Amino acid sequence: MPKIIPVAVFDCVVFGATGDLTLRKLLPALYYRFRDGQMQAGSRIVGAARSRLTDDDFRARAIRALEQHVAAGDQDQDAIRAFAGQLHYVAIDATAPDADWTLFDRVLDKGRVRVFYLATSPDLYGPVCQALGANGLVTDLSRVVLEKPIGHDLASARTIIDDVGKVFTESQTFRIDHYLGKETVQNLMALRFANTIFERLWTADVIDHVQITVSETVGLEGRGGYYDKSGAMRDMLQNHMLQLLCLIAMDPPVSLDADRVRDEKLKVLRALKPMEPHEVAALTVRGQYTRGAIDGKPVPGYLEDLGAEDPSSTESFVALKAEIRTWRWAGVPFYLRTGKRLPAKGSEIVIQFRSPPFSIFPPETADWRPNTLIIRLQPEEGMRLEMMTKDPGPGGLRLSPTGLDISFEKTFGKRFPDAYERLLMDTVRGNPTLFMRHDEVEAAWTWVEPILEAWAARPDHPRPYPAGSWGPTAAIALIERDGRTWHEEVP
Repeated sequence: MPKIIPVAVFDCVVFGATGDLTLRKLLPALYYRFRDGQMQAGSRIVGAARSRLTDDDFRARAIRALEQHVAAGDQDQDAIRAFAGQLHYVAIDATAPDADWTLFDRVLDKGRVRVFYLATSPDLYGPVCQALGANGLVTDLSRVVLEKPIGHDLASARTIIDDVGKVFTESQTFRIDHYLGKETVQNLMALRFANTIFERLWTADVIDHVQITVSETVGLEGRGGYYDKSGAMRDMLQNHMLQLLCLIAMDPPVSLDADRVRDEKLKVLRALKPMEPHEVAALTVRGQYTRGAIDGKPVPGYLEDLGAEDPSSTESFVALKAEIRTWRWAGVPFYLRTGKRLPAKGSEIVIQFRSPPFSIFPPETADWRPNTLIIRLQPEEGMRLEMMTKDPGPGGLRLSPTGLDISFEKTFGKRFPDAYERLLMDTVRGNPTLFMRHDEVEAAWTWVEPILEAWAARPDHPRPYPAGSWGPTAAIALIERDGRTWHEEVP
């Protein structure tokens, strides 16, 4: 294994420290980096929330969270105790006018990198940042991390960007999208730009279409209050999925410099063909799950999960067809879909190449399928290239599709860091490559907002689909009327 070089000693303040994101994702990610020697002793993790807890209370909660969310084989009790010793807690209502910000003086050092992670509602980003600045807690070595979504529409996103920008410079602002920290997503850059075999085929002349699927088996998971105001479009498609689309469709940057990479992603977002109001009904499908079964077990519908009696117009499923107006991609449709309570949990990108223009093989000798590159993001990260090969043995020539399969964990024989582990350390190092720049956020909202407005203007509700299915039947029609089919072999 390559030697892991520790980052400098740093302080990390997590606002929303008692929330689900902190306990389920952030603390385990920081523990792994500490256990693996990448976080130097003396670094401090400071939880901040309104709950009246002591340092020891917070440490006890953190230890319980690690026991629950870290794999049993990775729980090193000595490391857990040492990690817990670096945890501190500040009880504060960050939006209260009389909040005592001097409480941070005992746990923060002005001479080291200082990360403020806002694991809070987006409407608190501006007020918390303003308070940090007003109370002298922002130094030249400070960074702020903002979780998605950045706002709920273009106007609110710009307000957040402006309010945060009054305190933190763009180079100090890290808008996190954990999908960009996944190992497979990182490998998209290597796949495309380190292998001429693929980059020379990455054009409309060779590729028939692209599919991006993010499927979840879970329902609202106690997040009904947030989700019913957000929906699948704002929660998943506007950020995660459009970022994946950018990495697939971007042109080669001139270097791996952060801004050069983000320049190319921005070009893709700006090249997305806007949907006119009269096109939205034909190019998009929104759905909402009803009662059904997942893994053979009955599950409630959306309204039951929400605890509501009145109908909701919030979508738990979105499918749409997008076009990119560039020479490279003209005429190649991009089909995106995401939803809750689908049959399997998985995220994948499917690049389907065009069929041969002419076949010399008799139809009865082949089970024809176009060459397909499947890039799996979860649950198991890897890639699979499906190609036609001859069936072994005598008795005539028969062809069938065969997969060249790469599982990263099996191939490299080690655990890969979680996306949050990589992104948190990139924040400490000040490397913004995998984070969204403000103009990317604005460009994504500019494309998505007309779709949301067209939906809001229609009197109908999202189409129902039973939990455990692949969404409304209209989503199948969306792609099949183009003579194509959804890839539904998500693990």
